[in-house]
Amino acid sequence: MTGTSSPSTPRVVGAVDCGTNSTRLLVARRGDDGELVTIERLMRITRLGQGVDATGRLAPEAIGRTTDVLAEYRTVLAGHGATEVRATATSAARDAANRDDFFGPATAALGSRPELLAGEEEGRLSFLGATADLPTTGGAYLVADIGGGSTELVVGSFTPGGRPDVGGVTSLDVGCVRVTERHLHHDPPTTDELDEASVYLGTRIAAALDDLPGARGASLLGLAGTVSTVAAVEQGLATYDRDRIHHAVLTTASIEAITDQLAALPVAARAQVPGVEPGRAEVIVGGCLVLRALVRAAGVASLVVSEADILDGLAMSLLAGTPDGAGGADG
Repeated sequence: MTGTSSPSTPRVVGAVDCGTNSTRLLVARRGDDGELVTIERLMRITRLGQGVDATGRLAPEAIGRTTDVLAEYRTVLAGHGATEVRATATSAARDAANRDDFFGPATAALGSRPELLAGEEEGRLSFLGATADLPTTGGAYLVADIGGGSTELVVGSFTPGGRPDVGGVTSLDVGCVRVTERHLHHDPPTTDELDEASVYLGTRIAAALDDLPGARGASLLGLAGTVSTVAAVEQGLATYDRDRIHHAVLTTASIEAITDQLAALPVAARAQVPGVEPGRAEVIVGGCLVLRALVRAAGVASLVVSEADILDGLAMSLLAGTPDGAGGADG
């Protein structure tokens, strides 16, 4: 999807993330002072990664759900006059032997071919988006993007000129969908299942942090649906409120309590908890276990929630004119 805009018309771009659990859209433009201005954000839980951990293949019904949403997003993008779109597919598509069964229909539905994003590039784009509106003199940040199939851990800071400088990225094959399908087989999960998953996650995440220079001691930022949901539950939000969630502080004590609360409930009851979307109720405990293991391994008392993430990084990369968003006059 390409085109031109007149000098007086703000350039509008679109970013689409086809994740393991959800498919999301950001339509944005650059503001007068160079900041990213959101025009519209949408999220649909499509579960593209349904069963991928066990079968190694994308299910036809999961592909259908996702491409239906991509067709919807194409209409939204056209309505806003978006001239460029950058779409990505991440963990589920990386792991699927039949990923081409998705990319063809996805391209036809959206009008732009999604990129198969490697874990390192996913992490870099998440860091770019998550830190865009944070102080550039705040020292190092550890950005944790907890997705459906993977979790990206990214350490970085800023140059004296205010440009993002990523020092290290690691991608772990743990996320809310994968942990649920691999470890949590009862409703609600049993104590043994929870303990087994917690030990596994704790070991994997602690080792990753040890291997990521600068991770320990950096300010922790949490991204994506699990983190946003925990923040919404803590605040008792019956409806999503981005302004209240973005840059909210989640204490480790709250994360521990909410994980225990949600893990004790069956899916039907979980879906009734204010802050939990019904479509996320089945996998939120798996995500909470990843989040809890992260704060325990990092040894932090709290983290900052960011609602800016890979979508923002994708949009910034388009507006900056470079694949990773680091170039261009404004960086």
